[in-house]
Amino acid sequence: MTENALVERIVAEVVARLQTPSPPTAHAGGEIDLASVIDHTLLRPDATPDEIDRLCDEAARYGFAAVCVQPCYAGRAVERLAHRRVAVASVVGFPHGATLSVVKRAEADALLALGVRELDMVLPVGLLKARQWSAVADDIEAVVNAAHGRAPSPALVKVIIEAGLLSDEEKVIACTIAAECGADFVKTSTGFAGSGATVADVALMRQVVGDRLGVKAAGGIRTREQALALLAAGATRLGTSAGPSLVSPP
Repeated sequence: MTENALVERIVAEVVARLQTPSPPTAHAGGEIDLASVIDHTLLRPDATPDEIDRLCDEAARYGFAAVCVQPCYAGRAVERLAHRRVAVASVVGFPHGATLSVVKRAEADALLALGVRELDMVLPVGLLKARQWSAVADDIEAVVNAAHGRAPSPALVKVIIEAGLLSDEEKVIACTIAAECGADFVKTSTGFAGSGATVADVALMRQVVGDRLGVKAAGGIRTREQALALLAAGATRLGTSAGPSLVSPP
């Protein structure tokens, strides 16, 4: 993919998306099964094996969509959740996105071999801000190709754009590149860059990707009110460590 061709596609896509009203989201009204859209997350660097076991057990108990853990615990989570209807997600190039693309591809392959079904990858934020869009696309495609080529069923790829570090223009470009590269979701943030999910960012991301991709809101989601507002803005998945408190009655 040449940079000029990518830029032309980006410009055309952005213009078309931003001139068209956003479609209603699946969570805009009615009763919401909040548990079914939560990625129960524990990515702290000091997380222990026992905490990962508790995370998995809580995810199974509440019926969360997935658990999201560091790569060193991916195999443990897969084993713990065997035969349960909870996906195991892990992170690639986390938390800065500055890993070499070949290393991200190798990390993705290793995680998929362990049974991980969802990959939350961080794009190279500095290269995006430097407008090196072809390099960003190549980085995302390396992980998407690994995930979507996995037999017998493809794994999902969520591209973390780290919205708190980007201008609105950069957020639009990041989401458009992710969509062009075949990602399944765009995701607001790692939660480790000083800024988390906002309603405004989710709404913008949804407008850019339309109904082609999921939008995952992550970072700083602590209350049910926050969760519902993000879903109403267009999020289809929530990454949070506070899942049980969000779905349990007060």
